[in-house]
Amino acid sequence: MFVPASPELRLDTGAAWLDLLATVGGAYGPEPVERLAGPKVLQRWLAHHRLTAEQAPTDADVANARELRETLRPLALAVLDGAPVPAAPLRALQRWLDADGPLRAVERDGRPAPAPPATPAVALARVARQALEHLGGPEAGHLHACAADDCRMAFLDPAGRRRWCAAERCGVRARVRAHRARARARD
Repeated sequence: MFVPASPELRLDTGAAWLDLLATVGGAYGPEPVERLAGPKVLQRWLAHHRLTAEQAPTDADVANARELRETLRPLALAVLDGAPVPAAPLRALQRWLDADGPLRAVERDGRPAPAPPATPAVALARVARQALEHLGGPEAGHLHACAADDCRMAFLDPAGRRRWCAAERCGVRARVRAHRARARARD
């Protein structure tokens, strides 16, 4: 059960598919917060990732984005935990991959780039493709979960030095907790 929607999007995980997972705040806590509140929020999210579709998102597209998110979550957790990949989400992922047709190349800002997706469904298919490439490719070694007990957000860290999804969020909270514990131990 999700608590009411929050307008705050997390866009700092290092990849579009991980940012999609982050559209639920506190996903592993007792009261997850839905951040993908409607078509306008999905439009903003897609635009941030340069996946603005020729058609505007609808409520059905928001439902599809949430479904993709929850398809990707157990796959990411399996890779993070070194566990076997669950079969049902892997089969469900194929449906998203099938929705992505061949890419067309266009010129954007003087450089070659993929043509914009025709529909939000195609945009989400590209997110699914990125997830598959990261989960099954060399980027899987750069996938980490936040070290904060109450977070566990997945993020990419090619340098391998980060412990938290965001130092200004979970990192600060962890350092404050450690400081308070040391202060209590001295008393």
